[in-house]
Amino acid sequence: MGLVLWSDTTRSCVCDSKRGMANDLKTGRHVTLLGYGACFAAGCVWGTGFYFGRLALNEMSVEHMVLYRFLFASLGMLPVVLVHRSRFRLTGAEVRLLLICAALGVPVQFLLQFHGLALTTVSHASLMVGAMPVLLAAAAAFFAPKGSNEERLDRIGWLALAGSTVGAALIVLGGSRGPAARGEPSLAGDLLVVASLVAALAWILLSKKLMLTHSPPVVTAYTILAGTVMLAVLILGPWLLNPLLRPFAHRNFQPPPFAHVSPTAWAALAISGLLCTATTTLLWNWGIHHVPASRAGVFLNIEPALGSWLGVQLLGEHLGPYAWAGGALILTAAVTLTTRGHEPDPAIILE
Repeated sequence: MGLVLWSDTTRSCVCDSKRGMANDLKTGRHVTLLGYGACFAAGCVWGTGFYFGRLALNEMSVEHMVLYRFLFASLGMLPVVLVHRSRFRLTGAEVRLLLICAALGVPVQFLLQFHGLALTTVSHASLMVGAMPVLLAAAAAFFAPKGSNEERLDRIGWLALAGSTVGAALIVLGGSRGPAARGEPSLAGDLLVVASLVAALAWILLSKKLMLTHSPPVVTAYTILAGTVMLAVLILGPWLLNPLLRPFAHRNFQPPPFAHVSPTAWAALAISGLLCTATTTLLWNWGIHHVPASRAGVFLNIEPALGSWLGVQLLGEHLGPYAWAGGALILTAAVTLTTRGHEPDPAIILE
């Protein structure tokens, strides 16, 4: 009888263990789908950033537009900082890493990108941004720790990423340029956009390293706040020191525009800061914390695809067969990468 009772207990424990493993697997898959959903949403909202940025650039310089955008983004991040301030402790090395992420992700990336956009066409700039997922996948795979398969892509994964990038290029090039879209592409502008992509790539990978031990929303919030401070010093510093710098700079540094900015521009700045920057960065960082960055990179192609589509609509252009083919490639790549059963390493998941 004792043997039978022991056997029944053992069988019960085994069943409980199996049920627990099944629940854990189900939860892991659910979190993975949410991670991909967050990256998808971030890519969609990022795609509207060029439109709102263009509205603001009609009334101010690149530097002032980027500064106002991140001041609004910082307001959106303050609640996150206030909630988590007592639990966020960094070592000396982590502080340096956070400051590097802030510098690359805010002033370096955005000033380079928008100055590049001012010198080249939207089509060229969007095409350059469309190459970001392949760069991200290659860098994530190259810098992955030895013996780790989390960021490794097989042949189908690489083909999906390449197809997604080709799809973004087809959408960008598929719209016929109307009379309203003037200006010529330039090598300098294209190279500035490429340089901004390199900065964004470094920011993404370094941020994920910080998120191995810290909550993604907190890392995001402190990165944006630190980057905004750097941006403010960089842009407002010369204006505040104008009397001292005038004999050497031979120019007058203008204060940020305020009184003559239209309600439309203020609305565009607020939306681009609170929604296109703060919300999307939170979504993206949370997403890549739960899924491999190399696989999440496909959703970065939504930004140039949607951005070029909005440009086509605003310029009165139309989507041709190339654009439809490009959209199909992006959708196929996204479905391929997100349904092939890859699971993130649970050791790095922080809830």
